[in-house]
Amino acid sequence: MTAIRCCALISRFADPTVAESAAVLAEHLARRGLEVITLADEAARLQGVGAHFVSEQELAERAQLVIAIGGDGTLLYAARLVAGRPTPLLGVNRGRLGFLTDVMPEDMISSVDAALEGECQHDERPLLIAELASPNGEKLSGLALNDIVLQTRRSGHLIDFETWINGRFVNGHGGDGLVVASATGSTAYALSCGGPIVEPGLDVVVVAPICPHTLSDRPILVAATSVIEVRLINRPDSTAEVACDGRTLGKLSSGDTLTVRAAGSRITLLHPAGYDYFRLLRSKLNWGRRSFDPQS
Repeated sequence: MTAIRCCALISRFADPTVAESAAVLAEHLARRGLEVITLADEAARLQGVGAHFVSEQELAERAQLVIAIGGDGTLLYAARLVAGRPTPLLGVNRGRLGFLTDVMPEDMISSVDAALEGECQHDERPLLIAELASPNGEKLSGLALNDIVLQTRRSGHLIDFETWINGRFVNGHGGDGLVVASATGSTAYALSCGGPIVEPGLDVVVVAPICPHTLSDRPILVAATSVIEVRLINRPDSTAEVACDGRTLGKLSSGDTLTVRAAGSRITLLHPAGYDYFRLLRSKLNWGRRSFDPQS
């Protein structure tokens, strides 16, 4: 294992609690003789802690370990920066649920030290790629660790669309949209659409309609090797928007095609020793806890 000499901190430093954690960690890393880098956009909020401020591209090229401090959204942003690179990601939870940022603040220093010593568990997660193609030949593409989401652009208006998998027609839908989620993203938006929780090691993709207009339109699981196509049914003012991990990719109009498939690249998450996915689920979803005490 190559010794880590440069660590990147990714966070939303406008939050005082997050900034405090980042400053403590930056000082700790500096005392260990490591170079600490973060994005130049945060220079005004993180002065005086010895961090060097760089562009997104330079951070992705130089960082040997990326530490995301915040919620899962922060780690998803960090994942986009290092997608396709071997750079590992460690998530410190300063958000709400934190399925991806699973290091608690009180364990931050010890967990980072363990990562530097090569004592964390490596967990490779596949990425999805979305491709938007229009009849005139224009194309857009974006990567996602969690999900690709098609959603209506007009609140209160349904969109009608068709799904095709591996060239075969699956269904016609009416509703607010569609979530195509990786196993990693099964605990995100897809879960609120009635989708299943999928163990991250399974090579499957969740296809979950958003607020479907018929009760028979249910989420399905398909092989991770599947190619999923979505086409809008031609209706007046029928337009939708596509987002990759919450970041807008572009607009889908009648005649356009959205294609979602495995990207062929992965990101590497780091977990503390003893990481247990099912224990994480119990903690985040309050499983196994009695809602009342009959003795009280």
